[in-house]
Amino acid sequence: MTEAATAAPSRSAASAAVRLGGVSKAFGSGSTALLALDNVSLDVATGEFVCLLGASGCGKSTLLNLVADLDRPSAGTIDVGDARVALMFQEPALFPWLNVTANIELALKMRGVPRGERRERAAELLESVHLRDFARKRPHQLSGGMRQRVALARALALTVSAKDGRGTVLLMDEPFGALDAMTRDLLHDEIERIWRERGLTVLFVTHNVREAVRLGDRVVLLSSRPGRVVEQFDVPMDRPRRIDSPEVSSLAAHITDRLREEVGRHGV
Repeated sequence: MTEAATAAPSRSAASAAVRLGGVSKAFGSGSTALLALDNVSLDVATGEFVCLLGASGCGKSTLLNLVADLDRPSAGTIDVGDARVALMFQEPALFPWLNVTANIELALKMRGVPRGERRERAAELLESVHLRDFARKRPHQLSGGMRQRVALARALALTVSAKDGRGTVLLMDEPFGALDAMTRDLLHDEIERIWRERGLTVLFVTHNVREAVRLGDRVVLLSSRPGRVVEQFDVPMDRPRRIDSPEVSSLAAHITDRLREEVGRHGV
């Protein structure tokens, strides 16, 4: 089904769902301390899809962990208001002894959803990621792409009702990095559809520049360690986009050149 082309939302028209003010993070102390992030300030508007790029070790995953409140900054402030926050990791991390429905129901149980509602909500979430017919399968019976879709449904279960994602910040840490190109391309379509239908705010970490341009309203480039915001690129292209389109390729090439400059400047 072909979607109507739409422009990226304006950041100025919406309040920030995520605000980072002068955030720094150091691991260890004294002369052996490792500074991972240095004075990072960044606003992500409600409903915006922002992609983070940078060399390995520049603090992208650390930043997501801080926003998810899995760790605390050494300095600075992080504000997500009253939004619910979910983190989707590089690996699905599903419980192998539970079937697909039970993996999602466990997330709902953690949210305090009554037993009588869990099965219905899990079914609705599986419908949203097009896995209704695989509800009774166990993770080892699914392809890599299917397992990532289950992980996405579980992340949504941790944050929102099955029908509305507004007020939800979804953090995605290279979720498609281990997948083949075709599966990754199909999942780009899936995450974009779910983001738009549910009104999610997404902060997406990737090493793939074309993926960032394909998905993002904005691409944020971090310096090599310690991570600092060195440049931001708006992506003004209408949606839906193709990862191999001339427009995506052109902007991705420009960002890649800038990324190479940054990596070379630090001798990485």
